[in-house]
Amino acid sequence: MYAVIRSGGKQYRVAPGDVIRIESQGNGTTGRVDFGDILAVSAADGQIEKAKADTHVVGEIVEQGRGDKILVFHYKRKKQYKKLRGHRQPFTAVRITEIGFDGQSFKAPDLPKKEAKPKKAAPAEAAEPKEVKAQGKAPAKKAGKKPAAKKAPKKKKS
Repeated sequence: MYAVIRSGGKQYRVAPGDVIRIESQGNGTTGRVDFGDILAVSAADGQIEKAKADTHVVGEIVEQGRGDKILVFHYKRKKQYKKLRGHRQPFTAVRITEIGFDGQSFKAPDLPKKEAKPKKAAPAEAAEPKEVKAQGKAPAKKAGKKPAAKKAPKKKKS
């Protein structure tokens, strides 16, 4: 089951569970996107049909960001004219969660919840007890490289 939708002047072929990058969408408080311009839907028997009034495609916003930089370079030879500009197109990544057609609803499987990583314990030598810091003592200096001794300037030969 898939659908062909139009968003931001481009057409996308989407199925439940697909993640697509579309032109930047407004910040919705729900994080949900309803695509209203549906061009075609594939039926259960594999035939492509024109979308009807009850057809709907729903997605959830996964990420918002900016794409790779594109350099635009204008140049006119023999005229000392050069101009360089960069551009990064904003995008919204949307995961298609549901396609509804002809009274049927095809939903994407739920993603597993990500578990938070446990925090690492600080090394024992770097952490000092709070009482020592409160008493105003300076922390011990680490043993490392010593600064090089200054050399005397060379004398000129006469």
